[in-house]
Order: sequence, then C-alpha cells, then structure tokens
Amino acid sequence: MELVRAPAGLTVPGDVLAGAAAAGDLRVGRLVGLSASSVCIYWAGMALNDWADRELDAVERPERPIPSGRVSAQTAFTLAAGLTAGGLVLSAVAGGRSALATSTALAATAWTYDVMAKNTIAGPAVMATARALDVLVGAGDQRRRALGPALSVGAHILGVTTLSRGEVHGGTPLPARASLAVSAALTAATAQRATDWKQLVWRRRSTAAEVTTAALAGWFARSVVPAQAAAAREPDAKNIRSAVGAGIHGLVPLQAAWVARSGAPRLGAGLALAFPLVKALAKKVSST
Repeated sequence: MELVRAPAGLTVPGDVLAGAAAAGDLRVGRLVGLSASSVCIYWAGMALNDWADRELDAVERPERPIPSGRVSAQTAFTLAAGLTAGGLVLSAVAGGRSALATSTALAATAWTYDVMAKNTIAGPAVMATARALDVLVGAGDQRRRALGPALSVGAHILGVTTLSRGEVHGGTPLPARASLAVSAALTAATAQRATDWKQLVWRRRSTAAEVTTAALAGWFARSVVPAQAAAAREPDAKNIRSAVGAGIHGLVPLQAAWVARSGAPRLGAGLALAFPLVKALAKKVSST
C-alpha cells in the first residue's frame, strides 16, 4: 500500500467519470471496468516511480519501501509491469479498441515519466499529459467532447507536479504562486454556465447542474488554495508537501464539478463524497 500510495488511487476513477459524462456514456459496467483499469495503471506508475528513484530515495527518503528493504526493487518492477498489463486488459474488455488505444498511450506516458522525463524540464508536462489522457479514457471514441475536463485536470496536475519538485528540500514562491493562479482560473472556468444542448432542453436539470457545478468548483478552490497560499508565503519542504497533497486530493471535487457540468449533478455530488475518504486515508499512507 505504501509502495503504490494506495489511497491516491481513489482520485483516479473521477478522471474516467468526467470523461464519460462529457461523452454522454455512463454505462455502469463500462465505468467500473475503465476505472479499475486506470487505477491499475496509476498504481503501476507509483511502483515504477519508486523503482526508478530507489537510489535517490536511499538518501532522501530511506523510510520508503525499497530503500528500507521491505520491498525488493525486482518486486516493485514486476508489480509495475503486472499492473500495467492488467490495466490494459481491463481497458480492452470494458471499453473496446478505442479505450485500449487511449489506455495504451496513458501507460506509455506514465512509464516515460518515471523512467525518462521525471527529472527533466519536461517532467511536469508529461505527468499532466498522463492525467489528461486518463480523462479521455472515459470518453471512448468521443474524445473531442471531453477536451474541457481533460485540459482542466491536466492544467491542475501541471501546477501540482511543478510544485512537487520542492517536496524534499523546499523551493521558491514562484511555483506555488503559479499553482494559485491556475486554481483560480480553473475554478472560474469550471463554474461557468455549460451550454450542452441537453441542458438547454431540460431546464430543470440544467439549473441543478449549474448550482452543483458552482458548489463543487468552490469546494475545489477551498481544498487547494489555503495550502498553496501557505507554500507561496513560506516555500519550505513541509508547506510544499502539504500543498502537493492538497492538490492531489483536490482532484476529486474538480472532477466532480466537471461531471455535474456535463449534466450529471447527482453523480458529481456522489463522486465528491470520496474526498473526505481520500483525506482520511492519506493520514495513514502518504499520497505523495
């Protein structure tokens, strides 16, 4: 559970739900299968991350499973490979060729990040691309309709990943200030009135969707802005880790807002209920 940062996996199904809601395909079996697929690929990325960082973690984070000796490097790599393969099989079964193609691109991006791009200038952009692709997994062959939530999730993760580079040694105020600006822009953009034709036909449903979307967008801002502001004021390692953790957990209300905006306010509100669970579990197993 520590190796794959298991509780953070609860932030993944919301990506799929946001993409599926935007595409108008909310079949339960498909959603369950694709969500499980994306969680497997996410956990694979976490295990591979520790495998790739095992020498650095031996110095900076000796308590992590591999440098502490509780998990071997070979076990971590095998787990990453197995979870990736399992995730791709689940994607093919649940979503067919279209979902498999996107899941394959997602897995390739995750592996590229861990093995090659993480410590380069391209690292945050590669990670952001991975989370955007995860949203598109849920959209199937209707990817164009899910570009809004995909770009929103990707922009948020771009800021979080850039900020995370100061988790161990601290950083400068600039990344936290940039994350604050991105959070403000995303809150405003997500809360804007949707113009989907279905909402124009069913006005009552549209009103519920708009109110729920605005409330969830506000919840997103409330969940990430205080920690980001603290990191901007004093960018030490502790504040940055808190801001990164808040950013990971804040994905849930952001995803929920996009689900509601796509015309599924009840599903969006239900997804948001995962937020306190994610925060509670993160106290036992770190998300970062």
